Amino acid sequence: MKKPVSFWKWVGWRMGIIAGTAVVSMAMIMWVRYLWWQHEVNATIPQQVREQFASLIEHPTGREAELWAYLSQYYHPEDIRPGITGADWWTVALLLTAALPLMVVTGFLLVRPLSRRLIEIAAAAQKVAGGNLHVNLPVSESMPLEMQRLTSDFNSMTRRLRLYEQEVQASSAVLAHELRTPLNAAMGRVNGMMDAVFPTDAQQLGLVLHQLEHLNLLVDDLLLLSLAQAGQLPLSKTPFSLWQLLQERIDWFRPQLAGAGREVRVSELPAEPVSADRNRIGQLINILLDNYLRYASAGGDLEIHGFVDPQRIGLVFSDRGPGLSEESLQRVFQRFWRQEPSRSRHAGGSGLGLSIAQAICTAHGGEITARRGAQGGMMFEVSLPRVLPSMAEARARVG
Repeated sequence: MKKPVSFWKWVGWRMGIIAGTAVVSMAMIMWVRYLWWQHEVNATIPQQVREQFASLIEHPTGREAELWAYLSQYYHPEDIRPGITGADWWTVALLLTAALPLMVVTGFLLVRPLSRRLIEIAAAAQKVAGGNLHVNLPVSESMPLEMQRLTSDFNSMTRRLRLYEQEVQASSAVLAHELRTPLNAAMGRVNGMMDAVFPTDAQQLGLVLHQLEHLNLLVDDLLLLSLAQAGQLPLSKTPFSLWQLLQERIDWFRPQLAGAGREVRVSELPAEPVSADRNRIGQLINILLDNYLRYASAGGDLEIHGFVDPQRIGLVFSDRGPGLSEESLQRVFQRFWRQEPSRSRHAGGSGLGLSIAQAICTAHGGEITARRGAQGGMMFEVSLPRVLPSMAEARARVG
């Protein structure tokens, strides 16, 4: 594969070729003109005189008068006058007149692929602005590196816009269903009590309250996602121990883990504190633990290990569940997405958990990724920016 060149080299080479071709062409034409002129002059000189004249040119010292006599006889004064004569100037003017259009046409032909690609990108952008998101431009290896990147970024933008549009369309239908289900259940129960179909007692009111709580939780989740998408999710960052927070959340899920006959094995957690919103990171851990209990606990225990590199600090959650297909991995963080919708609803999931986990990571400047494990199951990797201690803090610790 040919290595792409940068834009300035791509244009520079072509401009250099145009300029070099023009200069060489003009020099060649001047040289041919001189040879033709010299040929015409030699044609007027007899052969014997021509040989004597050649000898004089090779050895002119002491024979200047004889040489000048030959020059005066066979050459025009304009031909031997120092400097560029009028005829030469006319020749240069004619060459420039002919060369300039040639340079313009050649430059246009050499730069035309670049201008054509810019026109194609502009036309594609106009289609996207008109609502057509199914636009994809081929990446040409003959284009400059910057142009290849621009084309790739444009295709990536349209692809992400298509995914976002699909997510919005799917989310709108699912959202209507998710909001309608608890609301209809609560309204039906209240109407039943008003019509004396159900008794008006604490048990019935508790059922209504349960549906309203579910509805309120869904609205809170949607609000969190909206704030995170707008970059307005409030965070209260403080330093805390990731190990301690993880143990607290595991203890919270201990009854469910015991009911499933499973354990969580933790290893290699970093000792240094992480600077983040403790409640939000705890919510993220809850989501991943809950996701494991719902869909992966049948495959074995959950393993969690930490990692630290110069820029990041984080956790990796590994299970032995059924895993996901490559297509599903591309959609796992979409709102309301479920691999098996009927089973997920039966299990009580709304399909927002992993979307919320991703929003929390993004709000912290980190990321969460999902991939299949080497031995099956799923691996969720959560990484957060590592806040290194300042020089003053480091000195204080040493002191």
